[in-house]
Amino acid sequence: MELFKTFISDCDVKLWYFLVISAVLFCIGIFGVLTRRNLVQILMSIELILNSAMINFVAFSAYQKPESQFGTIFAIFIIMVAACEVGIGLAIILSIYRNKSTTDVSKINILKW
Repeated sequence: MELFKTFISDCDVKLWYFLVISAVLFCIGIFGVLTRRNLVQILMSIELILNSAMINFVAFSAYQKPESQFGTIFAIFIIMVAACEVGIGLAIILSIYRNKSTTDVSKINILKW
């Protein structure tokens, strides 16, 4: 544990490190949503987007006011929303798969007349 504290105190962790990681995750998530055809892969890409938002909230909160916990509270809410989204999303995907026998977005036309 002491080694970890020494490493953190010796490192000069900047805010832009977190912003770059968050931007990379966000871009990968957007790329996945726009290019994938499988519903499960699209759902995983949406999770990446939510994780990038969570990193931003925690990083900005830690650098703006380290004594307040607003970023951590927002991160907990994002985790709860992501868990609900995964539960409902997987239930919808399973329902579509049972009815259509595919998870390909281009072959699903349930809402068309």
